[in-house]
Amino acid sequence: MTARSNRPELAELRKMLHIAPFHRWLGLDIVDLTGRELILEMPWRDEIVSNPMIGSAHGGILSALIDLTGLYTVNALGGTARATADLRVDFHRPATSGPLRAIGSVVKLGKQLSVAETRIEDSAHRLLASGRGAYVG
Repeated sequence: MTARSNRPELAELRKMLHIAPFHRWLGLDIVDLTGRELILEMPWRDEIVSNPMIGSAHGGILSALIDLTGLYTVNALGGTARATADLRVDFHRPATSGPLRAIGSVVKLGKQLSVAETRIEDSAHRLLASGRGAYVG
């Protein structure tokens, strides 16, 4: 990985994240950044429910959370990600209430393409969804 001096600070990452109205609407917040992971949280919103019978979130919201976490993980850990080139998502169980926690880690930092993995957990640390994104630098 690249030197720590090339990595943005947490406050700078939060500012970048909140530029987009969609990110603000989701209520996204970067809660932690380590040498290996970026952790985003999203509060529960009734507007994301797509199956009112069980009260589960729409898969597109989980996919967006995986995509955004991967992109910001690459940027936070020394790479450059400007756009998504490919995204793969697996849904493991319904997201039914409570905050969503997305944990991203870098698979590869490249000059033209970087890859990150993300897992989404509920407040009980159960795996809800996971995915991998490739990002153009």
